[in-house]
Amino acid sequence: VLENRDLQDSIKPQKVEFHSLNLNTTLHWQPGWAREARDVLYFVQYKVYGQSTWQNKDECWGISSLVCDLTHETSDIQEPYYSRVRAALAGVYSNWSLSCRFTPWRETMIGPPMVTVVNSNKSLTVRLQAPHSPYKRKKGSKIPMTNYYDLLYQVFIINNLLDEQHRFLVYEGKDKVIKIQDLRPGVSYCIVAKMYMPMLDHSSAYSSRQCTVL
Repeated sequence: VLENRDLQDSIKPQKVEFHSLNLNTTLHWQPGWAREARDVLYFVQYKVYGQSTWQNKDECWGISSLVCDLTHETSDIQEPYYSRVRAALAGVYSNWSLSCRFTPWRETMIGPPMVTVVNSNKSLTVRLQAPHSPYKRKKGSKIPMTNYYDLLYQVFIINNLLDEQHRFLVYEGKDKVIKIQDLRPGVSYCIVAKMYMPMLDHSSAYSSRQCTVL
């Protein structure tokens, strides 16, 4: 029995955590300290906070991976969820390892917008597109994150003559197309943008740079 107890403890999953970007939500965990960790299988359950019964996640039942996609299971984004993971090796099962409480609406990270830049002689036209959620409309198109949150675009310009690192905020608002005027011909400019959520005071990472010479 003692050997089994040691084995149970040594395979028990560690650091069970939700990770979520644009409401794409996965559960991650780390293996226990058993030497035979690659032979361990994992079993995932989830529930809404307040429910008494745990649901099995069938696609993550007896898997060797350390990640499980729970996007579909957490689609009621205002609800708080829990998940838990246990491990099995050679017919011995560990105890369950519990995640922290996770509320998708509050805790998902917002990704940066897509940015395209078109230049004319002294101006730049910047087109912005908010990231999409994984959830679909009836017709099949993905629902943008702006449906779930009051989001603002923040657009920054980098004048490469002055300083690579210095970003000037040139626009904050909801317009998807903006024009930056009175720029200097022959100068290289880069545009980066991010999404900002005033209500939760969250910002996304910066988009990738779009650079152009006027």
